[in-house]
Amino acid sequence: MTSPRIAIIGAGMSGILTAIKLSEAGYDNHVLYEKAARLGGTWRENTYPGIACDVPAHLYTYSFEPNADWSQAFATGAEIQAYFEGVASKYRVPERIRFNEGVDVCEFGDGRWHLRTSTGREDVADVVIAATGVLHNPRVAELPGLASFEGACFHSARWDHSVSLDDKRVGVIGTGSTAIQITSALAGKVANFELFQRTPQWIMPIENPTFSDSDKAGFRRDPSRLAAVKAEADAAFQNFSNAVIDADSNEIHEIEAACMMNLEKNVRDAALREKLRPGYRAGCKRLIFSTNFYEALQRPNTHLVTEGIERIEARGVRTRDGQLHELDVLVMATGFVADSFIRPAIVLGKNGKSLDEAWADRPVAYLSVSVPEFPNFFLLNGPNGPVGNFSLIQIAEHQVAYVLQLLDEIRSGRCRAISASHDATARFEAERVVAARQSIWATGCKSWYLDKDGVPASWPWSRERFFEAMARPALEAFERVP
Repeated sequence: MTSPRIAIIGAGMSGILTAIKLSEAGYDNHVLYEKAARLGGTWRENTYPGIACDVPAHLYTYSFEPNADWSQAFATGAEIQAYFEGVASKYRVPERIRFNEGVDVCEFGDGRWHLRTSTGREDVADVVIAATGVLHNPRVAELPGLASFEGACFHSARWDHSVSLDDKRVGVIGTGSTAIQITSALAGKVANFELFQRTPQWIMPIENPTFSDSDKAGFRRDPSRLAAVKAEADAAFQNFSNAVIDADSNEIHEIEAACMMNLEKNVRDAALREKLRPGYRAGCKRLIFSTNFYEALQRPNTHLVTEGIERIEARGVRTRDGQLHELDVLVMATGFVADSFIRPAIVLGKNGKSLDEAWADRPVAYLSVSVPEFPNFFLLNGPNGPVGNFSLIQIAEHQVAYVLQLLDEIRSGRCRAISASHDATARFEAERVVAARQSIWATGCKSWYLDKDGVPASWPWSRERFFEAMARPALEAFERVP
């Protein structure tokens, strides 16, 4: 098969990357399906006040497209979106994108994938690459009376910029990274701000230095200076990666100490401090990085609400102590359905087996890339990948390189179809589960990292092991159709 037709689903960070690398490798017969009118994925959809990446900008950058123009160490969402748009344009990716066209059905039959899109289009591909990401299906809390609220109400990933916040009473439900960033951006800048907390979070203090015009010019003149900044950030994140996979590591104890000191040092009121003190270990939930959350929360007209929510009413939020918190704007910073991946698209593999059936127990993929009985179907940032460990761009670049080697088996004629075997996947998953139980994520908290059995759904080993696993496929772990 000299020129397999390849369908990429999603034009976010990993979809753009895939299109670029396919073209470089000579796979010219490929198309991207994007459900929205613009590319960018997460950074297109999330535009809430204060949005920024919690990975240093020079790490959250394609290795082949370093960026000398980041304004600060942790880039804003708008900057990241502009970066992806610029890279995509440079490599002429938009020419291959079918915008406003999501994929509703992928069905394997007669050795090929048959696709049906939201526009009714029918397409056929030899290979499907799901670059749909992890956090793209918003989770809205099922709160009694939510529909009765008379003010503006929206999920943080669907921010309504037509709603003015000037002199408004704003409430935010949730305390994940998004809620903390919104708090830092809005506290003290609206008439009244209330953060509704179910579970307190550990906050890792960070510095977020800006880069001057002189710094940027220096990066452009001398690429080694830019490489040095990236290497420094990479070393710091490697320390973090080592910490989270071992609940008894020195590194995680150092992180816990830093989070504890941040709380003790920066929250003046003892009662507020105790409300903000988590009852679980730092890192058990996705660790939150912030320069000023505690400072923001202690500003005038800013309040932390820890009473449980009884219901939503026309004028605001009624908590279980009977108090009505009157609001003009209610933001649901309640996260995403993290185990959806390509779903809700219907994916049918060999003999009509659905992905829902294959994942009835929990989402599983060999090395997070390939699912047994789904030939020539590959996932980027799929189940059990290192989502909480390091930069998603690093992950995606290694996964794309791995998938390209599998595609070469098809292009060379050594096989027509390839997918992970059940045995290899079962062995990998059994080993992964054992290791995951030793990680900080398994130390007794509830988080979106955990599956229904309480097992962390992430890569539980070192970054080096991931890179080694991605370096060259062990072809004996795959079933190939000649």
